[in-house]
Formats: sequence, structure tokens, C-alpha cells
Amino acid sequence: MTKQTPKRPKSAPRPGARVRGSTTGRPVMALLDLIGRRWVLRILWELRDEPLNFRELQAACGGISPSVLNTRLAEMREALLVELKAEEGYTLTKMGRELLSQLTPLTVWSEKWAKTLG
Repeated sequence: MTKQTPKRPKSAPRPGARVRGSTTGRPVMALLDLIGRRWVLRILWELRDEPLNFRELQAACGGISPSVLNTRLAEMREALLVELKAEEGYTLTKMGRELLSQLTPLTVWSEKWAKTLG
């Protein structure tokens, strides 16, 4: 007999909840699991300035299949990083913007790193 984990209602996320597919209960590991998935960081980046509809986001991410984009958006919506607004399209939530701002130092570091590589 297989033990099934009960699913939490999407309308009531609980603090510290695991990100779908995460193998650990530690929040930092759950975050790394999520942002380590292919295309997640790119989607965050493309939504940084303005909302985009599905097709615009797919074009901005060049090379992502519709099924993968749909899956990543669902994961990011479940993690409360992205939301879909009927008239505007996909946009970052407050938490999504906070996450993106935490990644800004990586941009600065990457520019230094690129210069040292020549």
C-alpha cells in the first residue's frame, strides 16, 4: 500500500509549505529546488518589467515549449511567485519581486566575473 501525501488547497498556502517536487522541508532547499528547474529564472527575469501573456512570455524565453512553460508557470503560481491577471497576463507577485531583488547581487558579481574571463 502506498502512502499518499494529502494535497493542500491552492487557495490556502501554509507558511513553510514544500514546493511541489521538493524532497526536503527546509525552505532554502525548497527554493533552490524550484529556481534550479530549467526556465524558472528566465521566466522571473522576463517578467521583471511588465506583465506578459502566455505567447509573449514564450517568445521572450525563446526555445521553451508550451507544455514546459505551462508547467513552470503552474509551479511558480503554486509557489506564489507569479500570478495570472485576466487583463494583463502573467506578472510577478510581491514575493516574486522580492526574490528577483535578492538575485540582483548575482548580476553585479557576474559582470565582474565576465571581465576576469576576458
